[in-house]
Amino acid sequence: QVQLVESGGGLLQPGGSLRLSCAASVSMFNINRMGWYRQAPGKERELVVIMDRAGNTNFADTVKARFTMSRDSAKRMLYLQMNSLRPEDTAVYYCHARDLYNKPYWGQGTQVTVSS
Repeated sequence: QVQLVESGGGLLQPGGSLRLSCAASVSMFNINRMGWYRQAPGKERELVVIMDRAGNTNFADTVKARFTMSRDSAKRMLYLQMNSLRPEDTAVYYCHARDLYNKPYWGQGTQVTVSS
């Protein structure tokens, strides 16, 4: 079992920056893929970024030039740095992981609201 706990969400103005954190309960050696999804009101959950075991990332086109993701394996932490935020980035952001058996796990989500 993998438990994921997100933190760092909040309310901010357009153009601002925010960093989300995700704490994993197991070593990242036991995780095959890890990343972030988001779900805006009335919309389906969508991929923001996913990282494989080698550290290769795949970003959604809508965030590619503005968001970066990093991990600290020693601390079992995953981070999402979001810059130049837009109102359309408003969503609940979920940390996501798949273990070595490809079983999916989700965090509880953290709200990000971008509004003037």
